[in-house]
Amino acid sequence: MTTLTTTPDGRAARRSAPPASPAPAARRPRQGGTVLAVPALVWYLVFMIGPLLAIFVIAALRWPGMLQPVSFAGLDNARAVLDDPMFWDAVRNTAVQLTVAVPVMIVCAYMLGYYVAQRPPGHRVIRYLLFIPGLISTPAKAMVFYAALSPDGLVNGGLEGIGLGSLTDAWLASPSTALACLIALDIWAGIGFTAVLFAARLGSVPDELGEAAQLDGAGHWRTMWSVHFPVIRDYVGVVTMLQFLWTLFGSAQHVLLLTQGGPGTSSTTLSFLVYQKAFIAADLGYSQTVGVLLFLAGLVGLLTIRRVFRQNY
Repeated sequence: MTTLTTTPDGRAARRSAPPASPAPAARRPRQGGTVLAVPALVWYLVFMIGPLLAIFVIAALRWPGMLQPVSFAGLDNARAVLDDPMFWDAVRNTAVQLTVAVPVMIVCAYMLGYYVAQRPPGHRVIRYLLFIPGLISTPAKAMVFYAALSPDGLVNGGLEGIGLGSLTDAWLASPSTALACLIALDIWAGIGFTAVLFAARLGSVPDELGEAAQLDGAGHWRTMWSVHFPVIRDYVGVVTMLQFLWTLFGSAQHVLLLTQGGPGTSSTTLSFLVYQKAFIAADLGYSQTVGVLLFLAGLVGLLTIRRVFRQNY
């Protein structure tokens, strides 16, 4: 670029302007966050992906105990599982458990959480009380239910006290009621904590939505299901997935502490069958084959719940 300048004698002269300095290059953000994530990624790969791959490997082995020789079994474990009546009993019991426990827990917890979110008198105390089942250890919960449902427990004593002694039963030792008792324990243990989660999410919904619905003549029931529920539909799906996984994979501890899968196989679930075959029958190949099927069932369940509860807008 050139400019015109005037010399001392009055004549115009051309002079080249100094070249413009290049604009400073935009600074790129440092990628230091990736380095900080490396320990967490390594931990996840070793302790999450590693055991998951080990399940599929062990399912193809004939392994009759931790210290016993191992041989390749191929699909023999899968054939043994599919031909075993105990496995199908466990599938039926698990299906009944999920079909009853998860919907009842989610619906009741949502209604309870909506009530708490309305800030009734003493709502802070109610929130603390709902956490009580979550603060009790699993063996303590099992002891509470054992004390209530044993032949000389609180339930039978109460029935006899009101003149309904004919309805007494050995609840945990009866094939017709053992699974129902475990389902009741699952619901009691999870409904309070789930209700607190729903109450926290509902508390972030603008009050104007409920007030507008009530001005239009909607009652609490319609406001709860037609106004607030669509707003937190995706959150309900997340909580449902968590409770589905907890019920599917965590029921073994309740079965172990209360019924041992009996009487017979009336309360045997898939998660307990994995434990029973691995640590009692010492058949690790069979156990992890059931574990693979359990993993696939959990994956299908998660995808189904996500599709059901996805937002429509």
